[in-house]
Amino acid sequence: MTTRSPLRFLTATAGASLLLASCAVGPKAPDATLPPSASGAFIGAATPAVTAEAARDDWWRLYDDPVLDGLVRQALVENNELEAAAANLRAVRATLAETRGARLPRLNTSASATYSRQSAGSIPPGGGPLGPQDEVETYDAGFDVSYEIDLWGRVAAAIRAARADAAAAEAALDIVRVTVAAETARAYADACSANAQIEVAERTIELQSGTVDLTRRLLDAGSGNGLDVARARSALELVRAALPPLRAQRDGALFRLATLTGRTPAEASDAARVCLRPPQLSQPIPVGDGAALLARRPDVRRAERQVAAAAARINVAVASLYPTISLGGSAGATALDIGELGDEDNFRFSVGPLISWSFTTPGVNRARVERADANTQAALAAFDQTVLVALQETETALANYANELDRRSALQAARDQAANAARLSRLRFDAGADSFLAVLDAERTLAAADAQLAASEALVTTYQIALFKALAGGWSEG
Repeated sequence: MTTRSPLRFLTATAGASLLLASCAVGPKAPDATLPPSASGAFIGAATPAVTAEAARDDWWRLYDDPVLDGLVRQALVENNELEAAAANLRAVRATLAETRGARLPRLNTSASATYSRQSAGSIPPGGGPLGPQDEVETYDAGFDVSYEIDLWGRVAAAIRAARADAAAAEAALDIVRVTVAAETARAYADACSANAQIEVAERTIELQSGTVDLTRRLLDAGSGNGLDVARARSALELVRAALPPLRAQRDGALFRLATLTGRTPAEASDAARVCLRPPQLSQPIPVGDGAALLARRPDVRRAERQVAAAAARINVAVASLYPTISLGGSAGATALDIGELGDEDNFRFSVGPLISWSFTTPGVNRARVERADANTQAALAAFDQTVLVALQETETALANYANELDRRSALQAARDQAANAARLSRLRFDAGADSFLAVLDAERTLAAADAQLAASEALVTTYQIALFKALAGGWSEG
């Protein structure tokens, strides 16, 4: 009888396994490509307010506002949502490391000691080497090793899926960074804009109060009438009524800013509380083109990695239909006395392949693959939608910004004309050439123009920040 060497058997089996290892099963990942029309210049980039230069990652520094720089820097360090996203990324990376461990041999060690006695009823007639009532001590120590041969690519596909999940989680962290930077700048700008509008309202209140005093003095002197006084007081109270909502907007912006920077509302920024003008740009906004946008948008990158992960899980599902083949071996010693564990006669070993195959009904197997395929198609559709949304957000932000700039210019001209009309109306009234009703109407028009211009200034900054956010600036600054 010929004795086969265990080493020779393992070598032959491993060689056959390596030859078959390239026969991975399952479809490849679908192509998550970008439409050609998405890579050109933006439709809204014709305005002189933007330039085709590459978008800035540290876009908030374009405002040249040290307070804003400090707040964004603080938010990127202290924000709790960022901390949670970073922790989630660490967890996903740990899962990737765990999945990669399936490529390595699994080693188990064991040691045991037992003290036992068999019952008389369990020993057949005639007895055995030991008597029915003998008490026995048994000692065992050894190790087992096994290695799965990835014939069908199941392990490799699982690693690809875990790697894609990690990349998607990293992109998700970048999305939070983009949002935190933009929302911090928006909250600061909202607080400053509210203060600017409050200042306009207070200036208008002072003007309207003077008008009320004038109408009262005219009435007391017998040259005015009660109607003019009532109209002046009505205009004054309307302006006063605009103050509480503006103060509420400012406080709300300060509270948002505190939360974004990891602070309580009581610790809101004092600098933001007293600023009187929203941040202003002194240069065109660099926006790049569609190809650069989609390359830098972390939500597009996350969607593409989710497609890759879903496609890899199709391979996992298909490979699970085939048998699992492992190479295993064990070695150790078993003795009746602990001091005899090192004796050569008590040494034991075993080596050989293990094939396991889980059979289920064909419908269940097909359902698993179909589920993985459906998840992939859903991820691919989500990728396409993410691309479209990225382009839509950018084009919308460009359109809003350009049109609000035009509106602000018109409002500035209207405000200048309203101020001139109010001045002339007051002169005509003083000369007796016009009624006081014309003065009230002109001042009311001026107050409305001032308020609309201040609101437009706030919208310009808001649309600027929305454009920067759509361009995905800020994620690499974290």
